Amino acid sequence: MRRLGVVVACAISLGAVGVPAATSGPSQSPLVAPPATLVQYGYVRSLVRSGNGYRMRFDPALWLSGQTANRAAIEDGVIARGETVPNDYYIRNESRRQLSYTVLSRARVTIVTNSAVGGLRATRISVSELAAITAGRNPNRRRLYGRDLGYWIRVAGDRVTRLDQQYQP
Repeated sequence: MRRLGVVVACAISLGAVGVPAATSGPSQSPLVAPPATLVQYGYVRSLVRSGNGYRMRFDPALWLSGQTANRAAIEDGVIARGETVPNDYYIRNESRRQLSYTVLSRARVTIVTNSAVGGLRATRISVSELAAITAGRNPNRRRLYGRDLGYWIRVAGDRVTRLDQQYQP
């Protein structure tokens, strides 16, 4: 009898700290799953055709701002205590290890270009054009703002559905 009381007490205790029940009903919390889409910041290191899509090697990094950026930059020895990061952001890239993703051929891609008339602008391009730019070519002779700028990517499972180049002053 004493063991049964301990088991029941443990089960009640686990429920109190958020361990979901195996079944769900109207009064129980639903099981938690990863978000349908993840957003990551980092660098596109390669993008090559593979079957109906592309294979991308992606170097994830952290785009930090505000006090988080200042503290991280101080910890990394980039700025001294009491200083602030320029333009209120700091990119921490602790590892050059890369992730491999599939990029859909129809994925939306936006890069930063420098227009002769209007200055900087977001320009929509195809994944195939981004693959060429990543490989060091510029097939449409765009006035690129920068080649080593990071991208925000949207990932559903292991498939990239969108890439947006991040402007950096």
